[in-house]
Amino acid sequence: MACASPVAFAIADVLETPARPTELAPDNLLNDVERAGDRLVAVGERGHIIYSDDDGASWTQAEVPVSVTLTGVDFGSETHGWAVGHSGVVLHSDDAGESWSVQLTGVRAAELAIESQKEAIAAMEERVETAPEDEKSDLEWALDDLYFTLENMEADLDVGPVNPFLDVWFENQDHGFALGAYGLFFRTQDGGESWQDWSPKLDNPQKFHLNALTQIGGGALVMVGEAGQIHVSVDLGETWERRESPYPGSLFGVVGTGRVNEVLAFGLRGTLMFSSDLGKSWSMVTTGSTATLNDGASQKDRIILVGNGGAVLTSGNGGDTFREYLRDDRQGVMSVVPVSGTDLLLVGEGGAQKADAKGKNLQ
Repeated sequence: MACASPVAFAIADVLETPARPTELAPDNLLNDVERAGDRLVAVGERGHIIYSDDDGASWTQAEVPVSVTLTGVDFGSETHGWAVGHSGVVLHSDDAGESWSVQLTGVRAAELAIESQKEAIAAMEERVETAPEDEKSDLEWALDDLYFTLENMEADLDVGPVNPFLDVWFENQDHGFALGAYGLFFRTQDGGESWQDWSPKLDNPQKFHLNALTQIGGGALVMVGEAGQIHVSVDLGETWERRESPYPGSLFGVVGTGRVNEVLAFGLRGTLMFSSDLGKSWSMVTTGSTATLNDGASQKDRIILVGNGGAVLTSGNGGDTFREYLRDDRQGVMSVVPVSGTDLLLVGEGGAQKADAKGKNLQ
């Protein structure tokens, strides 16, 4: 008698169990925060999504149909937003974050990726058949690699939807991307009603993790990830080019400075890199910090980066220099949004907290 995997059962449970209402949601782990017009919306563990209409002074918990950890959130308009997380889940809201519905899970994402892989195999088989004899050997090796990857993908699907999405970005209420572990990269052009596996557009044969995506001054999209990956698109994600990185470790975040084609990419051990030409060349920025940096925000010449150990790095000169402040609780900060005046809204291990311009708690 066949038995289903306990892992698959556990994943199915959290995908089918709504997030539990709790007054502690604003105090538990939150992984990302974004604006929906004047509203703040934050996402975190156990499917918690909370929203605030007073710059984080008070919070309301949203209705969420899953209880998986959520890792990223973005709004394509004031009312339409998307949240992503573990088990390959993509959620959608059309009421500025008050309620959410499931658009995609890891099972369907895996099926789409397998379909895409089979198309790549068919195309490679055609190349092998028509290639000159001196090229066949290399192409056959490449074909074997494609088959090997397909076998792994099908084995993963048997286990269940285990791979997480890590970030999401939407241009408007129709067009956006979800990205994540093991090279997950999907595009939608109809507000998430349907999704395409967009990973073949990237130069990422090792399927390294994709961690963050943003739009910078001038309109280009920049995505960063594991093993120093940097991918750039100048046509809103239709095509992508991989850039050489001076740092081979993981990059967890990327922001623009506000100026055209300027990028700051950051990650492990306080690594911070600056480019003024869309990643064609990079210079290392010395901050004095060794904290892993998770996220950032820019506001005119003001740039804020946040990271592990309570690190908050601030610059008032467009990223030329930074000053580090270590918060008293030393809890990791996962995301930041500037709020009224020069204040900040920080989310992370300590939940949602309002802070002054340097990162010190206001309450």
